[in-house]
Amino acid sequence: MKIDVLYFEGCPHATDALKLVKDVLKRLNIEAEVEFVKVNNPEEAEKLRFYGSPSIHINGIDLEEGEENRKPLFGCRVYQSENGFSGLPPEELLIKKILEAKGD
Repeated sequence: MKIDVLYFEGCPHATDALKLVKDVLKRLNIEAEVEFVKVNNPEEAEKLRFYGSPSIHINGIDLEEGEENRKPLFGCRVYQSENGFSGLPPEELLIKKILEAKGD
């Protein structure tokens, strides 16, 4: 499994997103290749299907369902959860998608 944490320089949530991914993998006892991918401009955002910073791709697929039809965004990303809006994805969603990718 490969997990990319995509971000742009200056994103206040980028390192927290990377830490969240690593913490969840450790807790689940799952090994994965994790890469911290800097997106430098709108052209790279389009090429990488980057929907704002931070974005998490598991095996090349964005964490949020239905995002495939969304336009790439070279800007900040906001995630919605039961508790409102956040600059980080809900941990439950990350866990669910990692387990799906693993086949559990």
